[in-house]
Amino acid sequence: MEGKEGKKKKKQKGEKKSTANPSFKPSSEVKGIRFGGQFVVKSFTVRRAAPIELLRLLSPPPHLCNQSNSVPFPSTVAFLPTNFTILAHHAWHTLTLGLGTKKSKVLVFVFESEAMKSAVDRVWPSAIPLGEVNKKLIRGLSGCEMARFKFRKGCITFYLYAVRHVGVAGFSRAEDLRTILQSLVALKDFLDHTAMLALPAQRSIGFSPPVAMAH
Repeated sequence: MEGKEGKKKKKQKGEKKSTANPSFKPSSEVKGIRFGGQFVVKSFTVRRAAPIELLRLLSPPPHLCNQSNSVPFPSTVAFLPTNFTILAHHAWHTLTLGLGTKKSKVLVFVFESEAMKSAVDRVWPSAIPLGEVNKKLIRGLSGCEMARFKFRKGCITFYLYAVRHVGVAGFSRAEDLRTILQSLVALKDFLDHTAMLALPAQRSIGFSPPVAMAH
């Protein structure tokens, strides 16, 4: 039988291989987020994250965190679990005597331009149930192609999508995409949700998303 070290090396090799060759597919064909048999998780919510929250979660190279005159990853949108979702995961795990998942989902979308991100910002909700993500966020981007990446990091599963218009060659935000992918590969497993609970906008269960966001 293969040991844990062997499985870990294979997993890391697969992750590195996936980062090197992004495969773009029409939004109607790209894989969405998966739930397995955990159907109750579909009702849990994620909220749009502020740029600083994504930075704190990814822990990218220091020079990106110290840019005072610009926003790192300006064409990127991320959705993090709300406090309700984090607590609901733990409650469900307890009620099912350990059979319910405690894993949370984090969604990151890297668009080919700031203009494309701004257009999406105007129509995407600030918070959404996980069960509506595939239909409203991923399938809802008609006329677009996506490359999907998935990383399991302990209690958090990251879903990363690079988004471009159909027919566009290459990816103009390739450097941002590469940096985020490298940061995800380098992350150690999250043993609990302390990192997200400590984020600025996660101070209370009654989190109220801002009416307007700086772009």
